[in-house]
Amino acid sequence: MTTTPVTLDALTELIRARRTSLLIDPDRAVDDRLIERLCELVTWAPNHKRTWPWRFAVFTGEGRVRLGDAFADDLVDEAIGDEIKVAKTRLKYLRAPVVIVIGCDPHDHPTFHDENRDAVAAGIQNLLLGATAAGLASFWSTAPTISGAGAARLCGFGSESRIIGVVYLGWPTAHAPIPPRPPVSITRCD
Repeated sequence: MTTTPVTLDALTELIRARRTSLLIDPDRAVDDRLIERLCELVTWAPNHKRTWPWRFAVFTGEGRVRLGDAFADDLVDEAIGDEIKVAKTRLKYLRAPVVIVIGCDPHDHPTFHDENRDAVAAGIQNLLLGATAAGLASFWSTAPTISGAGAARLCGFGSESRIIGVVYLGWPTAHAPIPPRPPVSITRCD
């Protein structure tokens, strides 16, 4: 496989263009091939010991309702939140035409267990940058509960897997504002 060099300026522009945004058309579909391509970008993240820990579940259409119900039921089972939070959870995944749940397989060794999570998180950033390059809006959210048994079963994840991210994807209806960034603080150790 040959690679085309990407300039630092082009990469910087892409990174700075990425926004966390729910300004998404909930009814405009995203092509399945594009979703698969974005998920494949996750697998190019650094992964110590090559454990390949990432797992994916893609929800569209009525599947988003089932995802909301599973997360809401997990909240009830784990006694997290009140009735309002549970009711909101049942509906919130309808805000985008595609919701990708990204999980992480466990590892018996505690260091590799943590490194697996780090690899999945780095991979999610790859997905978000790819979505930006494709013209999609994206929003990386935390699952209502990372260990919810019902959601894990619905996603086809193992019982010990953790949910690292819930990513909303769709075509933007507006541009999200550029948030200010603090200056970089670097400790020099010469």
